[in-house]
Amino acid sequence: MRLDEKVIAAVGALPARNPVVLIDGPSGAGKSTLADALVAGWPGSAVPELVRLDDLYPGWEGLAAASRAVATELLAPLRHTGTGRWRRWNWAAGRPAEWHEVRADRPLVIEGCGALSRASAPLADLRVWLSADDAVRKRRALVRDRGAFDAHWDMWDEQFTRFVRTQHPLALADLVLDATQVPSPTS
Repeated sequence: MRLDEKVIAAVGALPARNPVVLIDGPSGAGKSTLADALVAGWPGSAVPELVRLDDLYPGWEGLAAASRAVATELLAPLRHTGTGRWRRWNWAAGRPAEWHEVRADRPLVIEGCGALSRASAPLADLRVWLSADDAVRKRRALVRDRGAFDAHWDMWDEQFTRFVRTQHPLALADLVLDATQVPSPTS
């Protein structure tokens, strides 16, 4: 069974009508590809909203800030009032951009490094951890971003290591998958 089929089956078994799914793991593991496949193969007629943390990180040092925003600005209000929001980061201008509203009347998939934290985990219906061999994921990430990530790799990986050490996302996951052998779309 393919990785996306495993996640789609897990979503199909959820009792929630409009579930929230978090997909986390290290850079280059294949989170975006998995999220795209999940949205495309979503069971039933609903079309989930997809939020990518790449759009939320406030710069290259913003992993922790984006992770907090997922829990406090998006998921907690979504669960309590039926509406959450997130703010896009304008990478070209280096500053915050427009707000985006998310409503509880449709499923939600959030993917990215930092999506699965101790604060966000209880607010989700399915928590997915995706891993891959370190050398494989580094190659994937650097090829994917065509040089834009090269200078930031070490700093980003250190942030992610701190996040994992403090938040323990692997222990929070309902589904743990290894994408080492899965070809990336950029290969």
